[in-house]
Amino acid sequence: MSADIPTEPVFFLKPDTALHKDSRWYYPDFTKDLHHEIEVVVKISKAGKHIAPEFAPKYYNEIGLGIDFTARDLQAKCKKGGLPWEIAKAFDHSAVLSNHFFPKESLDLKNLDFSLKINNIIKQSGNTSRMIFSVDSLISYVSRFITLKTGDLIYTGTPEGVGPVIKGNKVTGWIGDREMLSLEII
Repeated sequence: MSADIPTEPVFFLKPDTALHKDSRWYYPDFTKDLHHEIEVVVKISKAGKHIAPEFAPKYYNEIGLGIDFTARDLQAKCKKGGLPWEIAKAFDHSAVLSNHFFPKESLDLKNLDFSLKINNIIKQSGNTSRMIFSVDSLISYVSRFITLKTGDLIYTGTPEGVGPVIKGNKVTGWIGDREMLSLEII
């Protein structure tokens, strides 16, 4: 996304009203430039603070998939003004979440393929081996600042290919060859 590779993770929060698990997704009326970002999602299984990376695996047990929707036009306006950009990332239903999660033991989290298709055409394809920060380092970093609680979700970052969605698109998210989520943008 034309940005320098960060030396530390960048994170932001989304309220529970951002979560969305339905197959119909309504394009918000406050943006004209909505982008998809497919991400592996880690579900926190117990509370923790100041978690060392080597102990992070004890704090999650399920892996899912999600889409972090971003109103790019709102984000650009906020960035230009040096303002926070939650308005562009934390709006209602901006965090699509798969209905199914896998036990972490059933997946190779260091080499996990995931992808996003729009109208059956691959737009994003990634593998966790190419993540800038591992799941364990993300959990450790975030827990320095915020106490993680049971049920918290960490969206881990998106591969290249971020782009727009429009009304009428059918969006699907995949872990390997398993469809994890499906949306109709209306």
